Amino acid sequence: MMEEGNDKIEKSERIENQEIFSKSVRAGKRTYFFDVKTTRRNDHYLTITESKKRFHKDGRFYFEKHKIFLYKEDFDKFSEGLSESIGFIKDLKVESPASENGTEEKQMEGYTNVEFEDLESVEAADDEKKDSEE
Repeated sequence: MMEEGNDKIEKSERIENQEIFSKSVRAGKRTYFFDVKTTRRNDHYLTITESKKRFHKDGRFYFEKHKIFLYKEDFDKFSEGLSESIGFIKDLKVESPASENGTEEKQMEGYTNVEFEDLESVEAADDEKKDSEE
């Protein structure tokens, strides 16, 4: 009789986190996994896992994983935040060619343009100064 109760518990645990959809996306050195799962109450949630291949000092590899659990009640706000953030980055990327819109020149204001030859002459002057002090 006791075994029957344990079977029910094991069965409910399997049903609790049942994966009903999975999608993997390879992006550069990372892989993203989007897994839709269902709870005992038949609610659905999404897990997003980032996986990166890493290496131990001895050369053996392992996968470093980071996971986000996203629940149904948060989908809209999460999606809005993600879309807004991606849109912001895409807008920055359009403006990024610095030489086209003068940004590079603005960023360089306040910096002195130093050539390698200038550095050599400064070093030679420093060496002469040290020699004269000794």
